[in-house]
Amino acid sequence: MPVKKIHFVSGIILAIFIHAHLFNHLASIAGVNRHLEIMNRLRTFYRHPLVETVLLAAICFQIVTGLKLAGTKRKMAVTFFEKLQVWTGLYLSFFFIIHLSAVLIGRGLLHLDTNFYFGAAGLNSFPANLFFIPYYALAILSFYGHIAAVHQKKVKRSCFYLSPRHQSFLLLAFGFCLAVLILYGFTNGFKGVKIPADYEVLTGKHLFSAAFGHWNASG
Repeated sequence: MPVKKIHFVSGIILAIFIHAHLFNHLASIAGVNRHLEIMNRLRTFYRHPLVETVLLAAICFQIVTGLKLAGTKRKMAVTFFEKLQVWTGLYLSFFFIIHLSAVLIGRGLLHLDTNFYFGAAGLNSFPANLFFIPYYALAILSFYGHIAAVHQKKVKRSCFYLSPRHQSFLLLAFGFCLAVLILYGFTNGFKGVKIPADYEVLTGKHLFSAAFGHWNASG
């Protein structure tokens, strides 16, 4: 199967999962319990061994084929959306590698439930949030930016008096709004969420506290 075909098919599989995943994250606006309730329902499907294997394979295919296609298209990209497709694809590859590694380490080595608090730990802890806020926001923006670039390329008809180009900009705006709303939910309206002690290992807070306590005691 050609590289483009593999990339497209694996992308469709991932897009379905990611939209469900983002809908779950959006539910955090209604509170942590609502988020966990929806997550547990969705997990009965995507945590099935067969489905999880397909998703992991799709991520691997996306990373490998995406990097290969980006290397080919980077020099040929001229328009805004052509460049957007390349750079958002590169960022998504980076994000998938880091995020998947973190989830597997969290589940396999740290024995943590990779639930709401797994994602919220970095967003609600300083200085970790200086990395995690743009890290997650750019991931959502890159996801919709990539979709917008493909949409502008493949769709030829106007819809509701909007040209394909304007439709793509609307997708970008939607991605931006969704990123803000999810960050709003994961930070309790930007007021902060109390993270359980088990999840502090994700931000190194326990190491800082231990070191500060030792220094204070010795001082």
